[in-house]
Amino acid sequence: MIYRLLALNIDGTLLQTNGKIHKSTKEAIEYVQQKGIYVTLVTSRSFPSARKVAKALRIKSPLITHQGAFIASSEDKPIYVKRINEDIAYDTISFLEALPCQIRLVHEQFSLANKLKLNNNLLNKTVFTSGDPVFYSQQFVSSLTEYLHDQPVSPPKIEVYFEEESDLQDAKKALRKMYTEIDLIELDSLRLDIVPTGVSKLSGLSYLASQLGIQRKEMVYIGDGIDDIPLLEAVGLGVSMWNAEFVVKKASDWVTRSQNEQGVAYMVKEHFRKQQPIEFLRKMNIIKK
Repeated sequence: MIYRLLALNIDGTLLQTNGKIHKSTKEAIEYVQQKGIYVTLVTSRSFPSARKVAKALRIKSPLITHQGAFIASSEDKPIYVKRINEDIAYDTISFLEALPCQIRLVHEQFSLANKLKLNNNLLNKTVFTSGDPVFYSQQFVSSLTEYLHDQPVSPPKIEVYFEEESDLQDAKKALRKMYTEIDLIELDSLRLDIVPTGVSKLSGLSYLASQLGIQRKEMVYIGDGIDDIPLLEAVGLGVSMWNAEFVVKKASDWVTRSQNEQGVAYMVKEHFRKQQPIEFLRKMNIIKK
């Protein structure tokens, strides 16, 4: 099979546990780009945060960010954007503020969060703000609903971090009954992402691929999260990291090394070294576009 697109998750995949990108990973991305393979990032992160990683990897193509709600190569010219309606965002956050949880409204230009401090050190284990560039405005307020009452916002995504697993499940059940305009993506037992209906990493990658004329079977995806499973199952070659949960590995076609063992670089060397450059394949009429 000839692969024309490589898509990668960021946290737990491209980044090591220290938050850095290994030199061999950068070299691997450059290697596949030189072969004419389209490379993009697919992430739950905000666009500015993803762009920071893309810049380090010299990826200039549009990035699929905010769980697929915001696709762009530059912030001011998105090729696709879908937002949660202002009223729905307000009502959703009003409901969530009655629960012990950290709520983060994520816009492409800023983030807004409540000041609640969780008791179980959850935020120390999450990429809550560490990946955001210094110029990305991050504001904490005592009441999000009071702020939004005066300054309505229509965000691509809302992140919620819970103290208790039972609260997440209760919130999911209630919100699904309350609104059809939002989808709920469970990242782990304590983290929930709220996005507009129909938005997902898979829908985002499918949209970008359709713009490029690339079929799903021609795509490779590397990821490690629960929210990566639909992608791993849909693309031509779904690759999970060794550090992924078993259910993620089970959904993939191939398992590479862990994020601290340069799993992305290892996978690229194993699969792409045998593939001829895309331009050569075009000249030989092996591929049409």
